[in-house]
This record gives sequence, structure tokens and C-alpha cells, in this order.
Amino acid sequence: MTETTHQQQGAGTRSPEYRLAQNALRGLRQDLFQDPFAYRPLPPRSTDGPFVRRLPGRLRTAMRHLPHAVVGAVALLALAVGALSSGLPGGDVPALLSGVLCALPVLATLVRPVGAFWLSLAATPVVAILYGNGLEWPWMPGAFLSHLTVLVVVALRTRPRTAAWMWALTAAYAFLSDVFFGGSYYYANSGPMMVTSAFALLLVSLWHVRHTAQQEVTAQQTVTAQERSRRTLLEERTTIARELHDVVAHHMSVVAIQAEAAPYRVENPPEELERAFATIRENAVAALTELRRILGVVRAEDYEAPDAPQPTLADLDALLVNVRGAGPAVEKVVTGAVRELPQGVELSAYRIVQEALSNSLRHAPGASARVEIGYVLGGLGVRVVNGPMPAPSLVKPSPGAGHGITGMRERVAMLNGEMTAGPTEDGGYEVAVFLPVAVVNEGDA
Repeated sequence: MTETTHQQQGAGTRSPEYRLAQNALRGLRQDLFQDPFAYRPLPPRSTDGPFVRRLPGRLRTAMRHLPHAVVGAVALLALAVGALSSGLPGGDVPALLSGVLCALPVLATLVRPVGAFWLSLAATPVVAILYGNGLEWPWMPGAFLSHLTVLVVVALRTRPRTAAWMWALTAAYAFLSDVFFGGSYYYANSGPMMVTSAFALLLVSLWHVRHTAQQEVTAQQTVTAQERSRRTLLEERTTIARELHDVVAHHMSVVAIQAEAAPYRVENPPEELERAFATIRENAVAALTELRRILGVVRAEDYEAPDAPQPTLADLDALLVNVRGAGPAVEKVVTGAVRELPQGVELSAYRIVQEALSNSLRHAPGASARVEIGYVLGGLGVRVVNGPMPAPSLVKPSPGAGHGITGMRERVAMLNGEMTAGPTEDGGYEVAVFLPVAVVNEGDA
């Protein structure tokens, strides 16, 4: 344990230069030595550019393969330069082989970019040996064109770090070639190769930096647009909430005040009338409380719900008493073993019953209703059915916008449940819902 601790402390106290070199070597291994001959085909060119969009359809489609055509043309040029500049008398086969070795790395950049660099580096001395006239070293004309093209294409297809490593390895090859084998040659072109390739790779790296910056700016603009849209939506929601509060809350407050003051305007009011007005006031106050809570959610995204408990199926009796106070007879039937369910299921079931009874009061005032709660093994069944509206009715049904049924379906869909709603044969209406609840085995507890 002590030896391990000393090793960890020694690793943590290494110099920044050592860590920098270690990271650099790790980058070299990842860029050029880790699966260098992996199959990475060059993708087609995008046709969304401002110039390409103006081209005719057939030509615009052909422009997708423009990079492939350019690489193929350069490979053909490297083949011609490598074969025709060899100057070997009567050496057609060596000249052709020299041209092929110059063209093959260029073509390999289309499918195996990193492998094309190693192939070009390996083909360079072979072409020089085949050339054999002692005039240039280490890059013959065809190999010079081939290696420079490979460096540029691979740098375009990878990243600036890979381009830097390729240039460094090319410089190392040029140095070793000049030191050990360049003495017998008339002209060494390592300097022109390093200067030309450095300039070309610098331009490619600048293009990469600019392209990356453009992508980041585009992504930032997208995020900014989304944030702006989100802020606009929140402002609209706040405006709607303010207007809704000014209109609805005012009228509900007036209803509550008038319901509280109404019994005092009548001399010796009946007890039933006082209870009716008391019920109206309680409903108005409850609606105001619920309205303020919902408007708080609409007004602010970071709104925190109050600590008051949400209603559950245990509160159904109070809800039914409230509904019975409005006149209709409501019956509740519970089947199965009553058990505690998840809070989301309890709340959704309560809201569904509440909305179904509200629809019954609105569309069929005076009609009797029946609420059935079924506790089954796989979940909870809820059924609310109301009969037809009585024939002589003093209260007329009020039309609705259908948001109640939509809200119930959204709650059921959120819990992956099933729901059916529609008229019954006797002229009433039925809402049937099944909310699944995962069964917890005793062994899993």
C-alpha cells in the first residue's frame, strides 16, 4: 500500500513539460497510429451552398461528387508526372510502376486518409530508387506532387493536430534522408517540400478554425433563437395569465361576495337557501384558490407549487358531497381491495372524476351519476356514468368547448392508460378509464 501511494504521489508531481509531452505522444498515437487503415470514405459534398443552389438540377447533383473528381484528376496528373519524368531509357515498366506509386496514395485519400499518408511516405523512397538519375532527392517530381496532395487532402479530412503531426513526420523523414542518403544527389528538395507543405497546411488549419468558429456561431445563434422564442412564449403566457386573472378572478370574487351577502338581503331566509349560498361561496373561494395556483405555474417557469397536499381518491367523498349539494344524486361504488397507489395515479383519477362530474352538471343538469372505482391487480379502473337529463328541467345545459375530455385524455396518455368516452344507450354519457400500476413483488421490495 505504501509503495502504491508513493507511485501515485510521484505521478502527481511530474513536471508540466512531461505531461505536455505525454499528451502530445498520446495525440500522435490517436491520430496516426490507432487503426490508420480504417475505412473512412469521403462523403458527398453538400449542395446547400449559395453558389451550388443556383445551378440546374442535374449539374447540382453532379456537384455532390466534385471533391472525388478533383482528387481523381490530381491522381491522374501524379500518374503522368511520375511515369513521364522518370527518364529511364527503355524502362516502360519501371516508369509505369513509378507513376502508379505516385497516384495510389492520392486515390487512397478517398477511402483511407490516414493510411494514404503512410502509403505516400513509404512510396517516396521506392520512387526515388526507381527514378535513379541522381538529380533530385528525396522527392521525385511525381512523388513531390503526390505527397503534397496527400498532406492537404488528409488535413482537410481530419483536424489541425493531425496536420501538424504529418508535417512533423515528413520533416523527420526529410532530415534523415538528407543526412544519410542525400550526399550523392545533385539537388535535395526537402526545403521546398517543407516550406510548401507548411504553407498549405497552415491554410487548411485556418480553414478548419474558421469552419469550427462558424459552426459554433451557428449553434449559438440557434440556442439564442430558441431562448428568444422561449422568452417570448413566457411573456405571452404572463400576459394571458394577467388578463385571465383580471377577468375571471374579479368575477369569481364578486360571486363569492354576493353569495355571502345574499342571505342577509332576505328576511328569514330558509335553511336550504342559506346552505345553497354557502355552497356557492365555498366553490367560488375554492375556484379562486385553484385559479391562483394554476396562474402561478403559467406566470413563471420556476414557479414552486405550494406545500398543500394534492387531492387523492380519499377526497372523493368530499367531492361527491359538494356535487350532491348542487342537486343531482351521485352514487359511489368501490370494488377490489383498496390500497395506496402512486401519487400521480391518485391525482389523475381524482381529476378525471371531478371533470366527468363537472361535465355532467354542465351538459345534463339534474341527471343522476354513478362513480365506480375498481382496484385490480394491474392498475385502477375508473368509470363515471350519468343518466339522461330529466325531462322537465328548470336549468338548461350549457355548451362546452371539449377541453374537459381532451384534458382527461392527456392525463391518461401521460400514465400510459386507456380511456373511452361516449354517449350511452339511454341518452346519458359514460367515461371509462384504466390507469396501469406496476405490480411490486415481495421479493423485489
